[in-house]
Amino acid sequence: MSVAARNVRRVRSLPLADPGTPPLRGPVAYLWWIARRQWGILLAAVLCGVVVFACQAFLPYLTGQAIDDGLANGFGPGLFRATGLLLVLGLVSAAAGAFGHRYDVQNWLRAAFTTSQLVGRTAARSGPAITAELPTGEVVSAVANDALRVGEVYATLARFVGSLVAYGAVAVLMLRVSVPLGVIVLVGLPTVAAVLGLLVKPLQRRQAAQREASGRLTTLGADTVSGLRILRGIGGEEVFTGRYRQQSQLVRRRGEEVAVPQSWLDALQVLLPGLFVVALVWVGAHMALEGTITPGELVTTYGYAAFLAWPVQNATMMLQATTRAVVAARKVLAVLRVVPSTGARPGTAAVPPPGSPLVDEVSGVTLEHGRVVALVSADPDESARIATRLGRFDDEAEAATPVRLGGVLLADLPKDAVRERVVVAEAMPHLFSGPLAGELDVRGAATRDDLLEAVALADAHDVLDSVPDGLDGELPEKGRSLSGGQRQRVALARALLTRAEVLVLVEPTSAVDAHTEARIAARLADARRGRTTLVVTASPLVLDHVDEVQLVRDGVLVARGTHAELLDGAAGRAVAAEYRRVVGRRMDDDTSVEEAFEVQDESVPEPALARPGSPECGTDEKHGGGEA
Repeated sequence: MSVAARNVRRVRSLPLADPGTPPLRGPVAYLWWIARRQWGILLAAVLCGVVVFACQAFLPYLTGQAIDDGLANGFGPGLFRATGLLLVLGLVSAAAGAFGHRYDVQNWLRAAFTTSQLVGRTAARSGPAITAELPTGEVVSAVANDALRVGEVYATLARFVGSLVAYGAVAVLMLRVSVPLGVIVLVGLPTVAAVLGLLVKPLQRRQAAQREASGRLTTLGADTVSGLRILRGIGGEEVFTGRYRQQSQLVRRRGEEVAVPQSWLDALQVLLPGLFVVALVWVGAHMALEGTITPGELVTTYGYAAFLAWPVQNATMMLQATTRAVVAARKVLAVLRVVPSTGARPGTAAVPPPGSPLVDEVSGVTLEHGRVVALVSADPDESARIATRLGRFDDEAEAATPVRLGGVLLADLPKDAVRERVVVAEAMPHLFSGPLAGELDVRGAATRDDLLEAVALADAHDVLDSVPDGLDGELPEKGRSLSGGQRQRVALARALLTRAEVLVLVEPTSAVDAHTEARIAARLADARRGRTTLVVTASPLVLDHVDEVQLVRDGVLVARGTHAELLDGAAGRAVAAEYRRVVGRRMDDDTSVEEAFEVQDESVPEPALARPGSPECGTDEKHGGGEA
C-alpha cells in the first residue's frame, strides 16, 4: 500500500492514536512539521490541483485552435479532434476536482485534529500549570478557533500550487501565441500579486490583536458563567456582565479594524485582475486587427485573461490562510510550551508483580493485597491528602512523602503503569458531556452488562431513569442535569468499571442518604473483596463492611483493626475514645446507623424497580437533597 493511501486511511480514523511531538521553535517550524506528517495526502491533493488547473489552462488554447481550424477548413477532422480533446479535458478536470476536494478536506481535518489533540494532551499533562500561565479562554480558543485556522492553510495549498503550475503553462502558451502577450502575462500577474501582498502585514497585525481580544472575551465569559451563583450571592453579577459587555465591544472594534485591510484586499482582488484582463484583451484586439494574431488566438487571449483571475484569487486566499495560520500557530505554541507542573519523569524501575502492597511511608498507611480498607481521620482533608498521594499526581510535591508499590517508589515507575493499576476517585466528581455509557466506560472495555452491573453496585438506577434513553442518553456539560448525589454515584460506577488493581475512593457516599449509603457500602465491599481497596470515610455504615479500618492522627497511622475492635477499645482506651469522636459525628445524622441497617435488612425493592425520587432510589440526599 502506498504512503498516500495509508495516510488517507489514517485520516478516516480520526482522532489520531499519536499526534506526535511538534517543534516549539516558532509557527513556521510547527506548520512545516504538520505538513511533513501528512505529506502523502498533501501530495495527492497537490497532484489533483495541478491536474485541474492544467486542464483549465489548456482549454482556451484548444478553443482557439478549434476556431481557427473551423474558419480555415470548416467542419472536418481537425475541428472534431479539438472538440474531443476539450471533452476529455473537461471530464479529467471534473474527476480531479472531485477527488482533490476530498483530499483538501482530509488535509484540513487532519491538521486541525492534530493541533486539537496536542492542545488537549498538553492541558491534561500540565495540570494546574496551564491555568497559572494562560487564561482559560486562550486554551479554549486554541481548540475552538486556532486549530481550524491551522488546518485551513493545508486545504488551500493544493489550489495555490495548481495555480502556480497553471500560471507557468499559460505563460508558455501565450509566448507561443505572441511574445508581447506572453511578456504581459509574465510581468503583469506577479505585479498584481505583489500589490496584494502589501496588505498582508497590516492584516496579520490586526488579526493578531483581534485574536488577543477574542481570547480575553472567552476567558471573561467562562469565568462569569462558572461563578454565576457566587456573583449573584455577592451582588456582583452586573459588574461582571458590564466587563463582558466592554470586552465584547473591544472585540467588535478589533474586528472592524481587521475588516478595513480585508475589504481593500477583497476589492483589489477583483479590481487588479480585471484591469489585467482589460489590458491583455485590448492589446490582443489591436494585434488581431493588425493581423498579427488570428481570431482564434484572440479568443485564446481573452480566455487566458479571464482564467488568470482564478490563480490570482487563489494566491490571495493562500496569503490570507497563511496569515491566519501563522497567528493561530503562535497561539497554539503558547499553550504547547506550558511545562507540566507535576514533575513527572520517565519510569526507571521495573513494574512490581500484581498483588504488591501499596505503602505511604510518611503516614504508615498500608494497603495489602485483596483487602478492603477504610481510612479515618479527625481531619478529612488530612486523610484525603494521603489518598491522593497514593495516585502519584505530583512527583515534585510528593517527593517528601514517598509512596511505594511493592517496595518501588511510585515516582520511579512508568506513569502509564501507575495509572493502569492505581485509580483514585476524588471527593468532587468531574463528569463530562456525552453519552452516559461513554462517561462510565472510560477505558472502553466494558460490555453493556458490565455497565448495568456497575450502575447497580453504585445504586444509580435512578440515573438511568432521569437521563433520556438511559445508557445511550446524553449527559450535559459537567452532568448538570443530575443532582449532587447522582453525580457522585455515576463517578463511583465509573471508578468501579476501571477494575483497577488498587482502587482509592475518597468520600464516595458523602452526598447520599443513609439508606442508599448502607446499600452501597454492602455492595461495594462484596464487589471489591479480593482486590485492594481504600475508602476514605468516617461513616459507620461503610466502616462496618470493610476488612480493616486505619485511624490516622496528624498525618500518622495510630491504630488499625476492624470497626468493632476500634470501638470496643482493642487498640486502647485513648484510641477508642478518639475513634468514637470521629465516627460519632456521622452517627448523629437524621437517620441512625441502626435504623439504616434495619432498613437494609428488610425486603427492600431492587433499585431498578424503584420510582425516581423515592428514598429507595437514593435520590434523597443529605441536607435536603442539595449538592455535596
